[in-house]
Amino acid sequence: MRDSAGATTTVGIGGAAESTDMVLNIGPQHPSTHGVLRLRLVLDGEVVREAEPVVGYMHRGAEKLFEARDYRQIVMLANRHDWLSAFSNELGVVMAVERMLGMEVPERAVWTRTLLAEMNRVLNHLMFLGSYPLELGGITPVFHAFREREELQNVMEEVSGGRMHYMFNRVGGLKEDLPAGWAGRARHAVAAVRSRMDVYDRLVLGNEIFRGRTRDVGVLAPETVRAYGVTGPIARASGVDFDLRRDEPYLAYGELADVLTVVTRQEGDCLARFECLLDQTHDALALADACLDRLAELPPGPVNQRLPKVLKAPEGHTYAWTENPLGVNGYYLVSRGEKTPYRLKLRSASFNNVQVLTELLPGTQVADMVAILGSLFFVVGDIDK
Repeated sequence: MRDSAGATTTVGIGGAAESTDMVLNIGPQHPSTHGVLRLRLVLDGEVVREAEPVVGYMHRGAEKLFEARDYRQIVMLANRHDWLSAFSNELGVVMAVERMLGMEVPERAVWTRTLLAEMNRVLNHLMFLGSYPLELGGITPVFHAFREREELQNVMEEVSGGRMHYMFNRVGGLKEDLPAGWAGRARHAVAAVRSRMDVYDRLVLGNEIFRGRTRDVGVLAPETVRAYGVTGPIARASGVDFDLRRDEPYLAYGELADVLTVVTRQEGDCLARFECLLDQTHDALALADACLDRLAELPPGPVNQRLPKVLKAPEGHTYAWTENPLGVNGYYLVSRGEKTPYRLKLRSASFNNVQVLTELLPGTQVADMVAILGSLFFVVGDIDK
């Protein structure tokens, strides 16, 4: 039987009733998602037979709006799609424009960008480290996560003026130099967060209920990771050893090879994805410390380039990509020599990562669906752009 939406329902009669397939909509408003996502599931009893992520409920048309904003204004649009990774989003766009212009960024700005990108990575990961156990019924970790986030958000807010949407990157560098004494306060915040990170080992990873709900659940094969273009901690949890910061260094990552650790696991299950995220948070804190050390050694200097009143990129095209907290973000910029982009295509990490649900959910229990969904660590604004 086919309904008005085109969905097919098998109706059993008499003794065959137990074979009825049920179509279940999870969402479009559901507490286990970071944003508005809808999952269309076909169930056979308690087992998921088909899964289709239905996206687009938060679509803002950012890629079209890029074409009507000049190169200074597009930073604001790019800032917002993944609201947990705002600094990293800005960074990719300004790097693409700088590449088109052939512009060198002052060394002080390069190191400051690297520092703030890693602090932003920690902020992103702490949200998921706290909210993922919450989705499985453990309320305590999220209180710890928000305490640590507050430590870092205070120093990010001091330097940029924004708590979530920092708007601190500019084409050619940064908005302004760091405030007096800020480096010491940032170092204190990083140390305070690091000193309390063991709570996730004890409270979450040491919890047998959490391990029981996540071990061997939602196993993602490496070949599926590559087929769907899954990146970031989710891909590395399946043994796909790829990180742009190491494999195609940008900013100051080429000089941080001795500090940068690319965390991988082989199991590919929900537990491995959580462990990768946790270990990557530890590494991001170490990278932030290394950047602070380097900034302390640099002499005072400019943090941006002087730009013309009307900024125009030369005709041509370029592609810049960054290792954002949730995976690889790409920015394909096409210019016709005007002050606005002719085209700016955004490749967001969450869009690819969430598509793999069509492969991951079939064959699993409905009870495991939330555990799998939460372990993909996506932001729906990043899917819909």
